Formats: sequence, structure tokens, C-alpha cells
Amino acid sequence: MKPSLFIHGWAQSRQIWFNQFETFAATRFLNLPGHGGAADIPADRWLDSIVAQLPEEPVHLVGWSLGGMLAMQVAAAFPERVASLALVATTPRFRAADGWPHGSSEEIFEGFRDAVASGSPKALNRFFMLMLHGDDLSRSDYNALARESVDRENRPGAAGLAGGLELLERLDLRTLAEEVSSPTLILHGEGDAIVPVAAGIWLADTITGAEQHIFRACGHAPFLTQPEEFNTTLQRWWQQL
Repeated sequence: MKPSLFIHGWAQSRQIWFNQFETFAATRFLNLPGHGGAADIPADRWLDSIVAQLPEEPVHLVGWSLGGMLAMQVAAAFPERVASLALVATTPRFRAADGWPHGSSEEIFEGFRDAVASGSPKALNRFFMLMLHGDDLSRSDYNALARESVDRENRPGAAGLAGGLELLERLDLRTLAEEVSSPTLILHGEGDAIVPVAAGIWLADTITGAEQHIFRACGHAPFLTQPEEFNTTLQRWWQQL
């Protein structure tokens, strides 16, 4: 099996993949700059930081949300280093715009901006709740996921949050998506309240040869709330490549 690398999304850390740690034991789960204790660097160098952490041989690259947008850029720029690309709850453009109705709402983006400005853990907690909107979870299940998936000793810093928000605001990868040549799997929750499922469907229709898997009754983090289906789907897909 080729090596794999998992990239988390905005305001989280590698800990968000805790349900994958055992199943994908040989995998590297990296922290984005300014997240999970990783050093801060300017947003325009985040991509270089990821490329520097790629193994020497071609890698199965898995990116979630903002991490998926960065993974798309890696796959387009360095196809020889990417054995496959799995995009989880990913969009080519985060914000809605003329000609792009599948973006996140202005209300959600302003909530992100407020979280950065306030630096309040409560604001990030609200974002976590929004991530799981669309999942049928009991209060106890939600609380258990919140305990296990957040690195409370290394919360994202102000610079890391601001850098990630800068990327979410300006990245537009609609043209780049047509350049991705790596085998690609789109994984998306049908009830995603942050990145509409229509964005994932657009990617599946645009990236040449892409396959897709839609998780029913699921929000923004299928690997977190439906880990068995997520892990099995990813493993089977890798095995058929």
C-alpha cells in the first residue's frame, strides 16, 4: 500500500481524524500552519509547507474542506507525487459569487470572521456545532465527539485562523479542477451546512474520471460522524486503484 497523508480543515487539527488513526495506522496526519501546535507561517506559504511534508513516493492524499482545497492544488501542481486524491466536503470556491451558487452563505463566512476577531473558544464551538448540523446525533454522542476530536492543549492561534480564512476568501479553483489528473474520489455529506453538497457534485462532474460517494443524513464531517462507512469506502477505493 502506498503512503497516505491526511490534511484537516480550518480551525481544527490532526486530532479531528481520531476515528482514522487505528484504521490508517501508517498514515501521516499533518497539522496546518498555526493549528494543532504547528508554527505560524504566511498563508501564501501553506501550500509549500504541505509539499515539503509529502513522502518521496506517490501518496494517497486526503483533504477535508480547506485541506481539500489545498490538496487539489498539490495534485494539480505535482501530479507525479499524488497517487490518488480524496476530497472530503471540499469546494473549488468557498464563498458564493456570480456564476457560483454553490458557495457558503455570507452569514456563515461572517461567523468565521467573527470567530477570528473575537478569539473566543465559544465562537469556535459554534463552528463545531455547525459542522455536525445534518447529522442525527444525540447530545451524549455530540459531546463525546467534541471531547475526542479537538486538541484542547493546542487550539488554533489567531494567525493560523486568519491565514486559513484568507485562503477560504480568495481561493477560486474552478479552472484548476479541470487540470487535476490524479484518480479522484469525492466524499460529501448530503446535509452539509458549510459546503453545500452541490459543490462536491460539481467537482465530481468536473474532475476527469472522478468518482463520488454521498453520505446520507450527514453534515460536514462524514469521517467523524460516520467513520465506519468513511473508512471502508476509502479503503475499498484505494484497493481498486
